[in-house]
Amino acid sequence: MGPLAGIKVVEMAAIGPGPFCSMMLSDMGAEVIRIDRLDQKGSGHRSNVLYRGRKSIALDLKNPLGVEVALDLIAQADVVVEGFRPGVMERLGLGPDVCLERNPKLVFGRMTGWGQEGPLSQSAGHDINYISIAGALGAMGYADRPPAPPLNLIGDFGGGAMYLLTGILAALVERNSSGKGQVIDAAMTDGTASLLSPFFGLMDMGMWTTNRYSNRLDGGAFYYGSYECKDARYISIGSLEPQFYALLLEKCGITDDSFKEQLDQESWPIKREKMEAIFKTKTRDEWCEIMEGTDVCFAPVLDLGEAPDHPHNKARNTYIDFEGVTQPAPAPRFSRTQGEIQSTSAMAGEHTEEILLAWGFGSDQIAELKTTGAI
Repeated sequence: MGPLAGIKVVEMAAIGPGPFCSMMLSDMGAEVIRIDRLDQKGSGHRSNVLYRGRKSIALDLKNPLGVEVALDLIAQADVVVEGFRPGVMERLGLGPDVCLERNPKLVFGRMTGWGQEGPLSQSAGHDINYISIAGALGAMGYADRPPAPPLNLIGDFGGGAMYLLTGILAALVERNSSGKGQVIDAAMTDGTASLLSPFFGLMDMGMWTTNRYSNRLDGGAFYYGSYECKDARYISIGSLEPQFYALLLEKCGITDDSFKEQLDQESWPIKREKMEAIFKTKTRDEWCEIMEGTDVCFAPVLDLGEAPDHPHNKARNTYIDFEGVTQPAPAPRFSRTQGEIQSTSAMAGEHTEEILLAWGFGSDQIAELKTTGAI
């Protein structure tokens, strides 16, 4: 099942956003096989959720026969996902020109931090670096401390994997009319910059500044942020609109006339101090009793261990247990062709013979590849 059932994907083993994109493709029903190196551990663990849902074949890509096997698989695929530095696939003999010559309908997805060209394209980097030059990291955190890394959600998974996924899906749709594949250059710097589009608009309208912790959505506003409770746990408030803000004041028992002026930024720090004192008078659960489910725009701040047990998440099966591992369920949801987790994470080369047989290789051919060390 899944809307991508029947789509075949060849994933070149990598870390971070490439595997996340491939996980999403698998969750949506695509058949994804991962090409691992012979000396690679692959996912390294059955519980590695990032690598769920696909099978693994291990190839020696320094062996011409191993490269030929990869090309034979790619010739039958709809999509390739690779996340090497620019030029690596070309040096392996698996660049997009070679692959598209064999398979003109192929969608060749390339995931990098800096992009396929540019002054930094050959430099090493990680999420924190990519979101730094895009402008995202400099907008986050407290004004009197260094910018705080937002996990690696923005560069790797938001600006990286999801933009690669979007590009692949769009190219598959376009292929239906043109009959031709194409190359997707997905750079985490580009994707992160794209995510910042609304803030550039706000800045031009004079509604956003480059000063951290001084805007409506960066924690500067006392009515949009997180607060510590009596039990040292936290809650989040997002009472942006006037009607929601009025309800926040009501639920907090605030009658101070100074709070009526919601948008007076000069008074935000003072009002935040007063709100901090109010929220510390009750536990997180007590505030949940008062505010959760109302239009205050409220939620408890849960850690990864607590989130699966929240009643809303349980009602929607947002988190599921798959073969003993608690993990997020496939998203988004489809009314007719709902996807599902296809399998736990595979070890490197675990399915080499199975994949080759299923993709048209003969037993004698597989035996020869074994003898030569190509697989």
